Amino acid sequence: MSAPRIDLYKFIHKGLRAFMTHALVRVGRLDPHDAAEVAEVAEEVRVLMDICAAHGEHENRFVHPAMEERRPGSTRAIADDHEDHLRAIAELRALVDRLSGDDAAAHALYRALGAFVAHNLDHMAQEETAHNAVLWATHSDAELLEIEGRIRGSLTPREMQRSLHWMVPHMSPAERAAMLRGMRGSAPPEVFAGVLALLRPLLGGRDWRKLNDALAS
Repeated sequence: MSAPRIDLYKFIHKGLRAFMTHALVRVGRLDPHDAAEVAEVAEEVRVLMDICAAHGEHENRFVHPAMEERRPGSTRAIADDHEDHLRAIAELRALVDRLSGDDAAAHALYRALGAFVAHNLDHMAQEETAHNAVLWATHSDAELLEIEGRIRGSLTPREMQRSLHWMVPHMSPAERAAMLRGMRGSAPPEVFAGVLALLRPLLGGRDWRKLNDALAS
């Protein structure tokens, strides 16, 4: 059995799916007359929109040019989706700004966010199938790792923290351990310790024990 190919989408898409569905559930149960709850949920939706916009920009900047260079036209449909997503993000931000004390605005946000999530779930599935097929046919794993490294190197510390917050807890234990082993081998000890401190409250007891056992072996 051949080794699995490098998948540029796998882990970030796990994080995005987790965050999107989490935010959708929170908006659906929101009490728009509770100011503290509105502030908390509104901030979560804004952060989600920030992450989604940045994710699309990273793909446009790093992944699509690599695909177009070797298979022209292969990103056209997804690139059009990214433009639609930016328009939807602007509309969602405007709805968030109208939340406080307004039941109709809360329901409008819930419906719009649901449509956005539904479209993104389909969009990510297309990337994981059609785009990966192109990437795997036109690039070696070493080249894909180079693209992944350029994306990672472009992230600000805050973007990296947000990505880890949503990606790592929603990986399988084996995936989580492999990522952390790789990070331990390349990051300064104090940076790796900071990542573990970030993850500790996000992982349940069983997942934390599995991770520690894997890192100790």
